Amino acid sequence: MTALEEVAGDVVFKFEPFVLHVLCRELQDAQLLHSAAIDSGFRNSGITVGKKGKIVMAVRSTHCLEVPLSHMGKLMVSEEYIEFLIQTANQKMEENM
Repeated sequence: MTALEEVAGDVVFKFEPFVLHVLCRELQDAQLLHSAAIDSGFRNSGITVGKKGKIVMAVRSTHCLEVPLSHMGKLMVSEEYIEFLIQTANQKMEENM
């Protein structure tokens, strides 16, 4: 907590979701993987075809978290709330696995 109070700018608590990029040889392979990802709950998944025909399937989780903690050096939340955020982020990490 002391470290948060010593920062002159803004502090943000951020948890990034699971991301997996798979290079696929055929569009059919990417579509099959995409269906499996969507059926498994990875709703932000998608297929990208690059200019040179490179097919990439991205499996993405929706479990993200981004919360401001301080603004211009002033802590805006309680220590109890930060503990809650940590527990929530840890739970999201478990769901990612």
